[in-house]
This record gives sequence, C-alpha cells and structure tokens, in this order.
Amino acid sequence: MQQFRLTAMALAVAQVALLTAGAARAQTANDGPTATVVVTGQRSSIENAQKIKQNSDEIVDSIVAEDIGKLPDRSVTEVLQRVVGVTIDRTMSRADPEHYSVEGSGVSIRGLSYVRSELNGRDSFSANGGRSLNFEDVPPELMAGLDVYKNPSAEQIEGAIGGLVNLRTALPFDFKGPKVSLSASSTYSELKKGKWSPSGSFLLSNRWKTGIGEIGALLDYAYSESGTRTDALQVEPYYPRNDVVNGQTVWVPKGAQWRTLNFNRKRQGLYGALQWKANADLRSHITFFKSKYEMQWDEQALFAASSPYNIQVANGTFSPNGTLLTGTLSDPMDSGISFGDDTRIAKRKSDTTDISWNVTWRASDQWEFTGDLQRIKAKTDGFDSTVATGTLLPEQQIDLRGSLPNLIFNDAQRAYLANPQNYFWAFTQEHFDRSTSESKALKLDAKYTFEHPVLRDLRFGVRFTKRDAVTELSNPDYNWSPISQTWQLGGTIDQLAFLADPRFSGATHITPFNNFFNGKVNVPALVFPDVSWATGYPDSYAALHKFFDILCTERAVRLGQAPNCAPWTAAAFGGNPAGMNEQSEKTKAAFTQLRFGWDNLKYPVDGNVGVRYVRTEMDAHGYTVYTNNNPTIPAGFTQTGPAIPNIPAFAADQNYRNAYRNVLPSLNLRLKARDDLQFRFAASKAVSRPDFSQLQGYATLNQNVDFTSFPLTQTAVVRSVTQTGEAKGNPMLRPISATQVDLTAEWYFGRASSLTVALFNKRLKDVIVNQSYIYPLPDVNGKLYNFVATGPVNGARGRASGVEIAYQQYFDKLPGAWAGLGVQANYTFVDSSQHLYDDRYTVYCSGGDTKANINLNQNGCDTDGKTFGNLPLQYLSRNAYNLALLYDHGPWSSRLAWSWRSKNLQGVNVNGTRGGDGRDTNPASPTVGQNVVAWALPTWADDYGQLDASLSYQINERTSLGIEAQNLTDSKYKQLMQQGIGMMGRAWFVSGPRYTAQLRYSF
Repeated sequence: MQQFRLTAMALAVAQVALLTAGAARAQTANDGPTATVVVTGQRSSIENAQKIKQNSDEIVDSIVAEDIGKLPDRSVTEVLQRVVGVTIDRTMSRADPEHYSVEGSGVSIRGLSYVRSELNGRDSFSANGGRSLNFEDVPPELMAGLDVYKNPSAEQIEGAIGGLVNLRTALPFDFKGPKVSLSASSTYSELKKGKWSPSGSFLLSNRWKTGIGEIGALLDYAYSESGTRTDALQVEPYYPRNDVVNGQTVWVPKGAQWRTLNFNRKRQGLYGALQWKANADLRSHITFFKSKYEMQWDEQALFAASSPYNIQVANGTFSPNGTLLTGTLSDPMDSGISFGDDTRIAKRKSDTTDISWNVTWRASDQWEFTGDLQRIKAKTDGFDSTVATGTLLPEQQIDLRGSLPNLIFNDAQRAYLANPQNYFWAFTQEHFDRSTSESKALKLDAKYTFEHPVLRDLRFGVRFTKRDAVTELSNPDYNWSPISQTWQLGGTIDQLAFLADPRFSGATHITPFNNFFNGKVNVPALVFPDVSWATGYPDSYAALHKFFDILCTERAVRLGQAPNCAPWTAAAFGGNPAGMNEQSEKTKAAFTQLRFGWDNLKYPVDGNVGVRYVRTEMDAHGYTVYTNNNPTIPAGFTQTGPAIPNIPAFAADQNYRNAYRNVLPSLNLRLKARDDLQFRFAASKAVSRPDFSQLQGYATLNQNVDFTSFPLTQTAVVRSVTQTGEAKGNPMLRPISATQVDLTAEWYFGRASSLTVALFNKRLKDVIVNQSYIYPLPDVNGKLYNFVATGPVNGARGRASGVEIAYQQYFDKLPGAWAGLGVQANYTFVDSSQHLYDDRYTVYCSGGDTKANINLNQNGCDTDGKTFGNLPLQYLSRNAYNLALLYDHGPWSSRLAWSWRSKNLQGVNVNGTRGGDGRDTNPASPTVGQNVVAWALPTWADDYGQLDASLSYQINERTSLGIEAQNLTDSKYKQLMQQGIGMMGRAWFVSGPRYTAQLRYSF
C-alpha cells in the first residue's frame, strides 16, 4: 500500500510539473475547445457505435455510452454477450460446473477463450492466475464504452488470439462543460425474495481555462449489490448393471439430489481523471481506476454417496437402450442409500488498481510523440469451507421421463429426512487461496504523417513491461477429511457419529426448500449443519473431528488395543512450497505500422501493414521433490539387469528461466465499393501466453526399481527402472500461436442501420494440454536422466473457423410513433477441431485419476471403461445468436433482448462427473470385470437462451425513470453428461427472474 501511495504521488507530481512547464506555450496557444461527440439518447449511442465500426482501421464491434446503461445487464460480462461472436459461461468456475453464475463468467470470442483485456488501450487483468480481467468484477456504470477487436493490428498489444476487449472510460474533455450524472437503482430476485439489492453511481466532471491551458477533472464512483439464489436438481452418472434385469445390461444412476445456493455480491468502482491541454500540440492526462469485488455464497446440497453396484431397483422401467426411466432405488446391503448433505460457504475479496499517465506532444505538422506509463496492482483471496452430515435413506423413487427429474416421496420418507436423529457427521473440507499480481509498463510511440497521396502515416514504438505474480494455495488444495463414514466401520470405528447420540447432537437446522424452482418442484426438507460450523474454521473443524477421536478410542478400548487414531490435520497455507507459484515476466516489444490509402481509385482502398516483435523472459521460482525408491541390495550380491542410477532423494527450491521471441506481422485492408458499402481483409499472426497458473514450477519425481533377489545364488535381478513424475505446471511452456484471416462485407444503409458479414479462420498450434514431457535430473556424477513427467505441454494444434452476421435497423419510415421501432440481430457459427501431437487414445480405459492418465484427461472415459475421444474444443458453441427489439420515440425507450447459444463442452474431468469405480471391460486386462477403472464423463452445457427487457421514460431533460428485467422466461440452465447411452441429463439450474427499478438524473 505504501509503495502504491508513493507511485501515485510521483505521477501526480509529474503531472503538475508538466502543467507548469507548459504555461509559457499555453499563453500564446489557440484556446479553442476540442471537438467532441456528445452521445444523447439510445439511438445516438447505436449510431456512434456503428461509426466506430465503419471507420476503424481494424475489425471491431463496439458498444458505447448509454448502450451499457440501458441494456438490461448487471455486469460487463452480460454486456459482452450482446456482441456478435462473443459468448459467456454460466458457471462460477470452468473447473467446477456444479455452481451456476447468474451474471455470467468466462468470456469467449469466436469460440476461443484466449481473450485479452484492456482498460483505455492498456493491458489490464485480475489476480486470478490468468491474463485478463474477471469482467464480472468491473462496474459497468464506470464504462463509457467497450470495443471488441477480432483481428488486432501491429500497434496493439500482443496476446489476443480469440480477441481483445478494450474497456473505455470517459475523460473530462469528452464533455463540453460541467457534467453531473446520478443514478440509483434496486434489484429484486423473484426466487430469492427478501430484501432488494441497491446500486448507485455518480459522475462529476468539469473543465476550466487557466493561465497554463485548459484543465479538466472527472470523478466517477459506482456501488452495487447483488443478491441471487440458484436451485438445482441433479442426477448421478449411470452405471452398467447386469444384476438388475435378468439377461440384460441396464444403466442405473446411484441416485438423484437437489441443492440451493444463495449468492451475495458487493462491487465498488472508483475512477478519476485529470486532463490538461496546453494547446493544440501538447496535452496530458492521468487516470486512476480501482475496482473492488466482494462476494459470499452459501450452499445447502444433497448428494449421493452410495455404492452404485449395491443399488437395487424395484418396479423399474427402462428405455430401449436400457437406461432407467422410472423405479424405486434401495440399498439394503448398506442399510440404506447413502447421501451426504453439506453446508458450504465461499468468500472472496478482489481488487484491481490501475494508475496511468499519458503525454502527447505534436512536435510539428508531421511528428507526434506519445508516452504512456502504467502501474497495475491486483490481489484476491478466497476461503471455501464445507461441513457435511450424512444420512441413509431407505429408498428413493424417481421418474426421469420428463423435462425435469421427478423425485417422489411419501409422508413417511419426508418425516425421515426431516428428523435430525437420522443424520450423522460425515466430513469437512477447507480451501484457501491468495494471489497478488503487479505490473509496470512503459510505452513510447511516435507517428510521422506524410504529405503524400498514398502514404498516410508511419507509426512505430516500443513497450517494456515487468509483471510479478504470486499465488498461494492451501495444501492439500481442497483438504477433504472424514469424520465418520460407512467405509470406516469395522476399521477404525464401530459406529457413526449420529446426531441422536447426545455427545454429537446440536448445531444443525432444518431447511424446508421453500419456493424451490419458483414453486414448481416440491422436495423434502433436510437437516444441515449450521453455517457456524463452516465459518468457524479451524476451531469448529477441530471440535467436529474430536467426534472421530471418541469413536476410534472406544473401538480400541473394546478390542483391548492401544488407540491408533490419526488426528485431524488442517491444510497448510502460507509459505508451503507445494502451494506456491511465483512468476516474473518481462517483455520488450517494438512495432512499426504503415497506414496508406488510394482515394482516387474507382473503388478506394486503404489500410495498414505492420509487424510487431516481442521478446518474453519468464522466471519461475518453484520446488522439486524427488523420492528414491531404490531397493537395498544385500552386501556381496551380484546385480544383473539395468543399472540403478544413484540419485539421492531431495526436496529443494528450483529456479526456471524461459525466453522466447515472436514476430507478429499483420495486414488490414478496406475497399470502399460505395460510401455505404465496404469490404475488409485482415491477416495476422497472434500469440496468447500461458496463464501463470499453468507455469507453476512444482514437481514430484519418483524412481522405482522392480527387482528380485535370490539368496541361494546371491544375485539380485533388476527387471526395470522407471523414472516418472507429476508437475502442477510447466515453466517451459511456449505461447499458443495462431495464423488468422478475416474477410468482411459491411453495408451501412442508414443512420444506426447496417448489415455486416464476417468470415474468419484461425489456425492454432502449440495448444496447451496435459501430457507427458521430459524432466531431466542428474545423478551424483552429473549424468542426466530423463524422467517422464506429466503436466501441461504445448501438445496440440487446432482450428476455429466460421461466420458472423449482424443486422440492425430503425424503421424510420413507419408512420407516427411506429417510427421508433428497431431491431438488432446477430448470429455466429463456429466450427472447430483439435489434434493432439501425441494422441494417447485407446478403446478401453485403464489407470487411476491422475495427470499421468492422459487418455482419461483428453478423451474421457465412461463408467463401463470405454473411451469417448473425438471431442471438440472446450467452451465453443457451434451456433449463437442475439435478437433485440428496440423502441426509441419521444421520451420512451425500451429493449426486449434474447440471447442464445448452443451446447458446448465444459470439461472432461471435472467435479461431479468423475470417479474411480468404473467397470473394467477390457478383455485383455488382468482386472476385467472389476470396478477399478477411473472414469470421467465429458460434461456439456446444453442449449441455453434467456430473455431480458428494459423500459425507460425521460421525464425531462435531466431525469429519467426505468425498469429492467432479467430472465423473464425463467429459463432453466441444463447440463449434460456424455455417456455411451447418449447425452444424459446431469443438472438443471434455475435462478428465476430479477427486476430492477432505476432513477437517473444528469445535467
């Protein structure tokens, strides 16, 4: 914090010094005001965005000014989904699709997640281990506009294969004079009910003529709260069973369940700008931007924990391919179907601070120089805590024939589930993370303007950056620890820690699940641990695990043995090398770009051609653990077979250095067939660097020797020496690179009226996947041995190609008030493929759920031990479209916006759809018929569409009232799990409609 204050003071002093230095020049300068574009009204905003797209040197789509304020969106993420070619995720984390995000999360452009973010043309990011902003963290109220570049030019910062999102804020000189804007709103969730969530913002701006030139100042602040709720139904993966129906293999899930999650978010943003213009030749500005994000959610969830092969089915009906449709499940072997029900809380605080200084000097009619200095500091810390009880349900009746799972309970079963005496303490799980990232950047650019009929200007410059990032995770990352589990019975304990036992009772509550699925689904009440158990870590965890100590000691006493009860150990956090990821990155970039144009041709052509050169130097501080499992050869024995390398066991710090260069040419051409019709061609090479989370330098290595000793002959036969390992990351990763081509046709047939078509093709190489790579390690003599480690590598090539179509128009020729009608529509089609450099596909699965099981992680595996393969790129929908009906006439303005995307692959080995009890069906396997195979189902997000709306009324020139509605159709977000029997329903999420009332005042 002290360092930040010093930096801010230094920049402020420099700005004042520059103001003073320009006083003499300002006394004789032309003080005429700068021409500005004033955005008034929604139609003008759309027209302004159209002009940006039409006049840009690059292929870009924009949303400006009041578009963001008037679209029915509560976050920048939701705003972005309106742009053609852009799609957003609806889960909180791509690694954990079991938790729905009401306001959206990850952003993809043209199906690719390699997206870079900027703030006012400068690199910007969150401390999330990645290279872009969490757009949901940024207040949309602070934005003057946003631009999405699909094929950037050489003068733009490298790192965006998918696309570049530039968030723009206002400067004081954007307004003719004083500007004051105030807004207040409140949002109500129909599903969550309860209190409204308030939001507000204000903007103050003014400009003054002084003796040292014109000075402007702007202050913008935004605050918003969001309270939402998500209900979910889930069906467990299906397992093949040949002991349910005689002579037939049928597929039966081990249960179905439900959950509810309450989400609360506070977001604050503060932006300030100080701008100075000495004259037409010298100007400068300094900006300060800070975004703070704080969220907490709590979840109460039921989940099946039974053995799938012990489930019995009564009165079962099955589809033609053998999948269970209806039936009553039971598990008499385990005294009931085992379910866990947990109380889980998650907290996160994040903030990003950006302070930047820009100076532009026009030295002559030909030369202009720009200097830009920036410092970003981002940090985040999170805590995730779960405490669970368990219960043994005598039976569960399910009906899976409808659009939603129908879970049927009689009165006795409902009473059983609402009785605390039928529950026992099950487990705890904690997770911590903390990240900080800091970047300093200096950019120096120059522009030479030609007096030439063809050559426009030559731009060139350099950019230097240094970025440091430190991420700490708890170890184990998610520390799951049992309290009392059914599989412990007869081993360490004789009974479970039931709440009926006075020693283990208390601090639980009954959740009735009121208004579940907006009252459309009726599920039984359940008993959950109080939230205090989850928030009271570590003391609450220690108290719960004493229950296990009691039960374990009782069993030892009964058997007359000394107690051997392993105590609970909290996850290590802070300074633990297994959880540390320390990265430092330096870049040096230079570019040159020539703008040109042939205006006198029958069909004028203009454009730019350039090249960007960048050198990247990476330093990672990590840790290596080497375990030597060498056998002890008895003295006097003769050893035969492969030699055993002498590599002493160690655990030590490791430092890694990686460097690479990239040359990135680009070409942008535009042909004007008419004033309203133009065509573009763009070709370039681009890179996206690995995320810092993929560069972690922590590895565990092992040497194992298979040998047999023969005492009679005093020989030791070494059969094999294997050297393997597993890495959390790979500091030697190279960037993903792409060759990309775009071709567009753009028809601007009226004010705020256009039809555009874009064809694109991106060829990717060095896509990062988890596979094996060589990790060299020396023996005592310095000889290197190649350990086969598993971790992220540049291991695939890919392709993404498709078409974008966008249309917008106001129907001005309609009579009277009907002339306010308009429409916006866009459609994106993307086709993709991915090919592994080292394809490990096999028909049958084998091995455990580890990074070394490449076939499992890349191709997925079913519960019957068979591989899927031929999977597309993740997060990519083949089809997506937006349709918005507009109305702007007189004081009225309204929007009715529908956004839709087709199904997309979320992940292959993700939480909820993986396990280690798949059936080995490989006839050549020594474990054929056993339930020992690790399985991981490809998880998909199904087709999803959502209808949003807004309506505002301009009371007078200064005041307007508005209402907004999100998810008017109460859309259900469905997840699918891919199995050999088809795409099976995995989860159904409902968040319900939300309504916002808003008041705006400005002058």
